[in-house]
Amino acid sequence: MPMSKAATARVARRIATAAAYGGGGIGLLGGATIGLLVTEVQLAKRKVGGSDDQPPMADGLYGSVFARSVTGRPLRLGFLGDSTAAGQGVFRARQTPGALLASALAAVAERPVELRNVALPGAQSDDLERQVGLLLSERDLSHAPDVCVIMIGANDVTHRMPPARSVRLLSDAVARLRTAGCQVVVGTCPDLGSIEPVGQPLRWIARRLSRQLAAAQTIAVVEEGGRTVSLGDLLGPEFTANPRELFGPDNYHPSAEGYATAAMAVLPTLCAALGLWPTEDERPDASRREGILPVARAAAEAAAEGGTEVAAVRGPWALLKHRRRRRLPPAEDVSPARADARADARADVPADAREETHEEADRPGAA
Repeated sequence: MPMSKAATARVARRIATAAAYGGGGIGLLGGATIGLLVTEVQLAKRKVGGSDDQPPMADGLYGSVFARSVTGRPLRLGFLGDSTAAGQGVFRARQTPGALLASALAAVAERPVELRNVALPGAQSDDLERQVGLLLSERDLSHAPDVCVIMIGANDVTHRMPPARSVRLLSDAVARLRTAGCQVVVGTCPDLGSIEPVGQPLRWIARRLSRQLAAAQTIAVVEEGGRTVSLGDLLGPEFTANPRELFGPDNYHPSAEGYATAAMAVLPTLCAALGLWPTEDERPDASRREGILPVARAAAEAAAEGGTEVAAVRGPWALLKHRRRRRLPPAEDVSPARADARADARADVPADAREETHEEADRPGAA
């Protein structure tokens, strides 16, 4: 049976607490269940595709039309995480989530946006330290990104990383970025139970583990001063009703339409983090089931409904928002500012890790 939101909140708080105090061994399922999960994954491998293709390079300047009318430097947007953050599953740079959000952010801010994406297909949360280093180590902190988007967690679930360790690694990355002056928006672990070819009981198990991790991620991120947007079942009924349109050819990664749907949900939170969203939208609207809740309860509510934002308010309280989505402006093509950026990112990965990443791309859940 599905876990209640109260139970999800309790488990999420346990995971987040263990992460804060260095724990890593909280097990949510018994050995027999894990064995069944592994068996089901092996069967699902025959149905869920994968690809060794590298996502298109989207780094560069967006909104260059505003450069003539705006003084000062562009906004800097960093992207970190796994293949969903990298944009695997599409073939044009302008279709990746980084390009979509950079174009939209430029339109809202009426200011150029410089995108740098260091996400790596197959990455787990233990790669975030390296990715953060790529964004911060080359320059002094005065050149750090203004805002970073992180999408991570799917591979942690499918590779059985202890959830407390997963959350601790994410929390450390967020803390490091916040210390550098970056705003942080985290797209929490997607609902792996929504992958179309995966049957029961794996679907139920995957959904439960995904939501527990997403809720725990939310607690940790909010307590470090970041914001989260729940990716849930890749943002709800759209993906359930239109799997052929919103999932890509491998039936796992989003299609161009799927990434656009995800970007529409993240954009309001991204803009709010930079103070670019209408202030009247910051007040909770009870008619939209928004409110100020204990952090753990807000995290559980968000994990159960894709596209929900959670942000810190004060003390143990958090703001739960269902922000109104706006249609994205047409994404623009961009001349890469650093054509070697993705190559640089992979060059810093040890050779054995790069080989493992390619292998994992053929496995279900290799996000």
